[in-house]
Amino acid sequence: MGLEIKSVLVVDGVGPRCAEILNSHNIKVTTKAKITKEELLKEIPNHEALVVRSASQVTKEVLEAGTKLKVVGRAGAGVDNIDVEAAGAKGIGVINAPGANALSACELTCGLTLALARHIVPAAAALKDGRWERAQYTGTEVFGKTLAVLGLGRVGREVAVRMNAFGMKVLSYDPYVPVDAYGEDYGVRMELNEMWPLADYITLHMPLNDSTRNFVDAKVLKQCKKGVKIINVGRGGLIQERDLLDALQSGQVGGAALDVFEKEPPTDPLTLEIIKHPNVLASPHLGASTKEAQVRVGEEIAEQLVNLVKPGTYLTPLAEVTRILKKA
Repeated sequence: MGLEIKSVLVVDGVGPRCAEILNSHNIKVTTKAKITKEELLKEIPNHEALVVRSASQVTKEVLEAGTKLKVVGRAGAGVDNIDVEAAGAKGIGVINAPGANALSACELTCGLTLALARHIVPAAAALKDGRWERAQYTGTEVFGKTLAVLGLGRVGREVAVRMNAFGMKVLSYDPYVPVDAYGEDYGVRMELNEMWPLADYITLHMPLNDSTRNFVDAKVLKQCKKGVKIINVGRGGLIQERDLLDALQSGQVGGAALDVFEKEPPTDPLTLEIIKHPNVLASPHLGASTKEAQVRVGEEIAEQLVNLVKPGTYLTPLAEVTRILKKA
């Protein structure tokens, strides 16, 4: 017996495949690519399910306004823009599509690592400006350098595999991955205090929660090699921004590539100062912004919703679906 979901509100520009799949199973869809908080509060009482990406904040207020709401789906990895605790208290299930954008986020991470190593962005900007500054932008090879991968979820594992193929020495840390699950391509499992002094590059692929917020701070950065480079295509808030800026200014951090920020779009003066630093590459949360990922996240979250209504319709091996059905 599945959940009764007659109407789904899809916001934040989730691709059309989501609505197509839901409609094909006689589930009504209301699509609003952009929606304000006020509009969301007004619209949500009409629906049993809500699908969001990262733009909309599904707060306790929104959940309480959703008097018919049974499930909230995040079309992407992570659910930090959803008040999961408040949802649980109201008996509202929360699901996501963790694997749909993994390859896109992985490829951006690898690209940013290479861009930092070879100063691609500032060199290209200088040439466009009419300046031939070849010597100034002499880079380094990543071959033989040490990459610390923090978090071996879907993205972290893919990054480890690809950068291992580049000849990097991959170290990895994830307290939730059993030792026997480490493959050769995932690098050498290592504790943090051993890892920091060895890393030439650090890439972050951890969820944002109370235990990981400001995970990389001044204490960590002081343990690293001088000139260490940091890539964050994971979650804004994993790096303590004041400490990062201080380390960039002192040269302790030689470069940073940031695709995510604690507040998006970033408006805080400190964040903007980091973005403008000459050794920082900043992009506007492009990790999942590929045509392929846009299709996959919509398909995956729609299939999960259909499985909640008609169990077993799609072969989606997600324990979360089973958990919600048992709870219903």
